[in-house]
Amino acid sequence: MDLPNLTEVRRPTSRSQLGLSAAVVPLAGGTWLYSEPQPHLTGLVDLTALGWSPWEARPDGGLSIAATCTIAQLVAIPASAARRATPLVRQSAESLLQSFKVWNTATVGGNIATALAAGALIGLGGALDAELVVWTPDGGERRQRVADFVLGERRTTALPGEVIRSIEVAPGPLDAVTAFRRIALTPLGRAGTVLAARRDPDGAVVLCVTGGTTRPEVLRFAAPPTADLLRAAVERIGTWFTDAHGAADWRRAMTLRLAEEIRQELAA
Repeated sequence: MDLPNLTEVRRPTSRSQLGLSAAVVPLAGGTWLYSEPQPHLTGLVDLTALGWSPWEARPDGGLSIAATCTIAQLVAIPASAARRATPLVRQSAESLLQSFKVWNTATVGGNIATALAAGALIGLGGALDAELVVWTPDGGERRQRVADFVLGERRTTALPGEVIRSIEVAPGPLDAVTAFRRIALTPLGRAGTVLAARRDPDGAVVLCVTGGTTRPEVLRFAAPPTADLLRAAVERIGTWFTDAHGAADWRRAMTLRLAEEIRQELAA
C-alpha cells in the first residue's frame, strides 16, 4: 500500500457520515486501491461498516446486489435467485485473474467503479442490462446502466462524492439463456477479449464485448442474428486497443470468431 498523504480512515454507520470527495473516497475490498500509489488521497471511508446485505431477492423476482458484495459472495448466490443466468455469473467472475484472497475481498461495485478493460463484472452487468443505484452527495440517488456508466479505461460518469450503492438486475435477463467466451494470449494471462451474452425468451439477443475494448460494447438484436448481421455489428466496434495483452487487430479477429460461436450456441 502506498497512500503517503492519508490522514483518516472512517467507518460510517449511516449514509450521512460518508462525506466523500475527490480526495476522500470509498473503500470496500481495496484490491486495486492498495495496488499502486494514490498521492491525491487524504481519506478513506470503509463502506463495509454500513453492513449492507451482499444480495437480496427483489419482490419482482429480480436481484439486488450490494456494491460491497464480494466476488465469493456473488458466485454463492443460489441458482433459484440467479435463475438461468447462474452460469454467466460464475464464468464472468472466474475470468478475473485473482488469488483466493482477492476472490474473498474484491467487490462487485469496486470492479465496476474502477472501470478497467479487464473488469469482467462490467461485461456481466452489460450483458444482463444491470442498473446501478448511485448515491449522490445531496442525499438523492440516480440510476444508470452499467454499460453507460463506464466511459473508458478508468473513466466513469461518477462525480466526486458519489458512490455505488447496488447493482440491480431485472427478472427478465435473469431468466435468459446465456453464453460466455474468453481468450488470452497465455493460459493464465489477462483476457484479450471477453464476450458475455444472453438470449431472452422472446428471441432478443444481447452481446457485451469487454476486455479488448476501452469501454463495454453492447450489441442488441431483436431476434437471433444471422452470421452476416452479427459480423457487421462486431466490425462496427471502434474501441479496440493494443497493449501487452494483445494487438487491436487480433482482439477484433478473436471477437469475430467467438461471437459466431456464441451465435450458434444461443441458436441451438
